[in-house]
Amino acid sequence: MTYLQAIAWLESLQMFGAKPGLERMQRLVDAAGHPERHLRFIHVAGTNGKGSTCAMLESIYRRTGLKVGLFTSPHLVAFAERIQINRQLIAADDVARLTAQLRPLVADLSATDPPTFFEVVTLMALVYFAERRCDLVIWETGLGGRLDATNIVTPLASVITNIHYDHEKWLGHTLPQIAAEKAGIIKPGIPVIVAPNPPEVLDVFRQRAAALKAPLMVVSPGDPHDVLAHQIQLPLLGEHQRANAATAIATVHTLMPVLPVYRQHLVTGLETVHWPGRMQRVRQGPQEFILDGAHNPGGVEALCATLQRLYPSLKPAFIVGVLRDKNWQQMLATLRQHACRMLLVTVGSERAATAEELRAGCGPDDPACPVSCHPSLALALQAARGEPQVVICGSLYLVGEAMELLHLESTPKNGQERSLNEWGGNPPPPAFPTPT
Repeated sequence: MTYLQAIAWLESLQMFGAKPGLERMQRLVDAAGHPERHLRFIHVAGTNGKGSTCAMLESIYRRTGLKVGLFTSPHLVAFAERIQINRQLIAADDVARLTAQLRPLVADLSATDPPTFFEVVTLMALVYFAERRCDLVIWETGLGGRLDATNIVTPLASVITNIHYDHEKWLGHTLPQIAAEKAGIIKPGIPVIVAPNPPEVLDVFRQRAAALKAPLMVVSPGDPHDVLAHQIQLPLLGEHQRANAATAIATVHTLMPVLPVYRQHLVTGLETVHWPGRMQRVRQGPQEFILDGAHNPGGVEALCATLQRLYPSLKPAFIVGVLRDKNWQQMLATLRQHACRMLLVTVGSERAATAEELRAGCGPDDPACPVSCHPSLALALQAARGEPQVVICGSLYLVGEAMELLHLESTPKNGQERSLNEWGGNPPPPAFPTPT
């Protein structure tokens, strides 16, 4: 099997959408000989910040000399971003080889309830990390936590970052309901580290941790972890990244008896962390571009707060594209308050809200912030050529496309692999009881 054939087969699995539940994943690891039993994990869930927190943890532990696997989603440009060891992307030959190895196994299990794309990629990552004998795997959830395919592991620690409104159709319409789904990664007796969150969210985590006798550490502003996070020269911008760093520091301290880390490794790891597409600033000629993956109201609020702090007297132009299943009306309302103009595009996804739909949701015309629609990101970039600062946000899909158009990342050899991020399906059954 060639790499292109492997990617084509993986893409064919998207027809099965997203199907919450652990039964298929359990059958997959059973058939594969349980590669997860040969690995140690830090399992990370949350609404916003989980990818950045994963990147921070990976950078810290790699500095100690460990071989560290990193599993995240979605990818920005190339499929291989999802599966890395010591920040080296999985090679095309390994993707082809593992796909050929796993395809018969998947076929045997597909008669009644075919595995999804994400489940198969999760298995691929487990097999790859076990083959390479990783010392530690930083393991990010895909959607939610309780019924996410990644939840078949028993980690060294469970980490939960910021909880905000996103994927409400799947996770619930209140913060406690969403928190309950994320709390599904908490395991009996396994320590859990939680980022700063609203009281009603923390109540859910405290109850769940207490029920499972899982030691709980809640990071809070001004505690030693937060103080250290504010002393470090963090390359990821924004106060929300300080909260993520504090959560990573708390995790490292919690696991110190199992995974010793010198302070120098912790500091250097955080000071050298790399996580593209998050307040990523790029200067090209007279223009500065800022790429940020903010794709829900909480992410947009954090983006705008960071812009206001860094550029208090400047209103940038925003190029925005959003998926239809997001609360894009609230996102656009927030962005418009900070923009000199809005250029709307349709994200390259079957789930995208069209530029015209977004325009209709912007409300009445405002000469102080004109709004325009553009058939593509490339044309929006052309229209914004005269702007000194351009912020591209609203979807990680859009950020990935921008990275290619701005030549920050090379296009995969088979063309675009961003389509592999597509998913659909039916919402999960209700979570365990939570406070209202």
